[in-house]
Amino acid sequence: MGGKITTGDVLLAIDVQNDFCPGGRLAVPRGDEVVPIVNRLARQFAHVVLTQDWHPDGHSSFASSHPAKQPFDTITLGYGPQMLWPDHCVQGTAGAQLRADLDIPHAAMVIRKGFRSGIDSYSAFYENDHKTPTGLSGYLRERGLTRIFLVGLAFDFCVRYSAEDARREGFTAVVIEDACRGIDIHGSVAATRASFASLGVTCAGSDAIIGS
Repeated sequence: MGGKITTGDVLLAIDVQNDFCPGGRLAVPRGDEVVPIVNRLARQFAHVVLTQDWHPDGHSSFASSHPAKQPFDTITLGYGPQMLWPDHCVQGTAGAQLRADLDIPHAAMVIRKGFRSGIDSYSAFYENDHKTPTGLSGYLRERGLTRIFLVGLAFDFCVRYSAEDARREGFTAVVIEDACRGIDIHGSVAATRASFASLGVTCAGSDAIIGS
């Protein structure tokens, strides 16, 4: 895992929102279980960044925006393949809100992603065209933060893409697995593990962090 938490480390808590938890519009199985673990981890970090999925009505990634298409179908948009989802995390709705039991008062930044109607955004660093930046890289570099610990929802989508982009941007990436939950669509969890191995993304348990 690489030693104790230092001033160059940041916790990136991804999409811990109502719609991604049981009862939500795009529930990740047992997604709510990550909240107490994320809260405990956050107390170990001086630097915490949150992300929030934040879609307008009629977003291009919603199956409801495409006649005859169903959730989890894949279509091709201008930037390439795009999986279609149930309507979720619509701006201003209760489902889009961060979980009320997410207790990280010292989080310094919330990155809202997916707010452009024509492009989806999984990664905390880039939208799905892999070109449009969120500004996170610059924020981290200006503060001398070089190692990113990733937690949240879902392991095999937004956590995965964020970790991959973190490595491509030159950061060290550590995914805290028990503080994530996956959806596992079409073998996406296995694909995530293979990608992490190829890119040098480390996976660790929260006990290794909290006990450091």
